[in-house]
Amino acid sequence: MRANQARLDFDALRHNLAHARSLAPGARTMCVVKANGYGHGGLAIAQALEAHTDALAVACIEEALELREGGVRCPILLLEGVFAADELPLAAEHNLWVMIDNHKQLQWLEQAQLAAPITCWLKVDTGMHRLGVQPEEAEAFHSRLMACANRTGELVTCTHFASADDLSSDQTARQIELFNAITASLPGPRSAANSPGLLGWPDSHFDWIRPGYMLYGNSPFAQAHANTEALRPVMTLTSAVISLRDLAPGDSVGYAATWTAERPSRIATISIGYGDGYPRLANNGTPVLINGQRVPLVGRVSMDMITVDVTDLSEVAIGDEAILWGPQLTAGEVAGHAQTIGYELTTRMPARTPRVITAP
Repeated sequence: MRANQARLDFDALRHNLAHARSLAPGARTMCVVKANGYGHGGLAIAQALEAHTDALAVACIEEALELREGGVRCPILLLEGVFAADELPLAAEHNLWVMIDNHKQLQWLEQAQLAAPITCWLKVDTGMHRLGVQPEEAEAFHSRLMACANRTGELVTCTHFASADDLSSDQTARQIELFNAITASLPGPRSAANSPGLLGWPDSHFDWIRPGYMLYGNSPFAQAHANTEALRPVMTLTSAVISLRDLAPGDSVGYAATWTAERPSRIATISIGYGDGYPRLANNGTPVLINGQRVPLVGRVSMDMITVDVTDLSEVAIGDEAILWGPQLTAGEVAGHAQTIGYELTTRMPARTPRVITAP
């Protein structure tokens, strides 16, 4: 069997959640486990978090039903709401919370024949311009939802930040100011803080926080920040050396000969590639850990293999462990070498790479 594993430390997961809650001790917590738990395994992540959170959030009803079928009973919010009217009876049957962000979704809710009413959140657009009702429509939507017989419980008004991961941008402060103005006359709880909002913008915490990326131990910021120092990566992506060879100056490695040795070089081949979730666009020099020491990626990433320059290591052998990202080499750092973000690396992790829980 190939040595590839995505090792998951659920002690780190719960530690990160405790850190999130400590940043906003007066708020309730909704853990975001969409996209298969950001690639970590949605059901296993939800089961590990359920007893420690007030609610969970997913993107769509398919993700929610998978969690319900796996025994998860806590509230689950559909962040994008429903995509068709016939999803509402399913939401009512499985006690799912539903986001309302447009006229059609509100009409479906008002006209539905449901066995039980549904808890709803109302999204307002404060500048992301992706989902949400317009600021001038918020009061009318809120009033109709409050009067809707198919709605029950608290009506949470929420928004989403466009640039909270950029601490130098003034857009988040402007969104918070607008959100405060919109909700000043609207009763009920409010929610705005995603991971970067929670970590970097304390004025955004309000009544509900929605940590996602930070739960998995990754910082959403490009620069260092005091509130990210306590985060512990949940996933460690590992593989192993499967071959070693010596190259003379002028010899090239891999498809299209994108790297050529300038000195006598020792090259190790590792049994992981873009078919296993390692980014194909990772460039020459991307760090990899062999026996805990950094070595540079050389040559183009293949579907099933990569090659690294181990010339400067005193000892390396077939079977030695390779770490592609984890606590000593963050997914964010690797992503920077592939012109992407750490979010993409973990969420695109395929089923081919087994998830192995190392700390329950």
